[in-house]
Amino acid sequence: MALRRFDLEAGGDTFAFKPETEEKIAFWRGKYPAEKQRSAVIPLLWLAQKDNDGWLSEPAMREVADRLEMPYIRVYEVATFYTMFRLQPVGKYHIQLCGTTPCQLRGAESLKEVCKKEIGNPMYVTDDGRLSWEEVECLGACVNAPMVQINDDYYEDLTEDSFQKIIGKLKNGVEAQAGPQVDRINSAPEGGTAILTDPALFDGSRNEVSRLPNLAEEKEADAPDVSPAGKPEESAPTNTKREVPEKSNTGKTTLISNKEKEELVGERPETVEVTADGQDDLKRIKGIGPKNEDALNELGIVTFKQIAAWTPENVDWVEDYMSFPGRIEREDWIGQAKTLAEGGETEFSKRVDAGDVPSSQDDED
Repeated sequence: MALRRFDLEAGGDTFAFKPETEEKIAFWRGKYPAEKQRSAVIPLLWLAQKDNDGWLSEPAMREVADRLEMPYIRVYEVATFYTMFRLQPVGKYHIQLCGTTPCQLRGAESLKEVCKKEIGNPMYVTDDGRLSWEEVECLGACVNAPMVQINDDYYEDLTEDSFQKIIGKLKNGVEAQAGPQVDRINSAPEGGTAILTDPALFDGSRNEVSRLPNLAEEKEADAPDVSPAGKPEESAPTNTKREVPEKSNTGKTTLISNKEKEELVGERPETVEVTADGQDDLKRIKGIGPKNEDALNELGIVTFKQIAAWTPENVDWVEDYMSFPGRIEREDWIGQAKTLAEGGETEFSKRVDAGDVPSSQDDED
């Protein structure tokens, strides 16, 4: 894969989604729970590209990252990996020319020459801002090769002449008819189908056939006995000893497993007894929601100071008990707890206090 870099100069300093795009953003974000919003990164990047004249600027990527509460680098990684995201300006009509084997065998090389002659080198934008082009990998329309994609539409069964006519129309601001450029519908045979044309195939008359063809005539004397033979004897079941799964953690949605009676790795943290007024809101730690807070409280962990004092052995025990290995270190519970125990704030705790994190609100709120 070629090295892909941002065009920082052309991207400017700001980006904002169009007002009419907000409904689409809400639709895609609504598909994922609050703690999984980053799963919407690809559709939101696609919408940002649409609202940014067909390409992704660095401010547009940052806007997507801010919306989904993701580190900027994670969004950059997605945008630079998928070639569907363009990282430099393109024309109003951006041509993606398929250059892989089926299209190449059917004349894609001549279409490249048309692009170079009529537009210029790949990713060059014409002076009027109307046209640009690039070569891409297979677009999945091999039966209609050679073909190109212009913005969101496929133009198929192209020849050098028909492709030049399409580009000529786009240069003059005239929309060109998408789809096959020869006499056929989608990928059907050119000129119409030449097989399965018998009307009897479709009028239901074939259903009148009462026996399979090409079978030997059955003699009356050889007819099989069709009288009921009775129900066959059943053998005794062999799987009478079955394991019955134990019910555990009924009604809870946390990741806690039934390990009370098992030997856990590490050392259980010390517990404290405090009044309700002395308990801290553990949901102010990123990664601890209402359910996990309840589980920690049941273990006697109710303050930031306790979590801040956890040893590696305590971390191993809690992660083994709650069945999420690596999560405490990954989300830096101890670092957050130390800051909060000293009276400080984290960016996440500020958002929780402001009511901007629905997943950190109690169920009854």
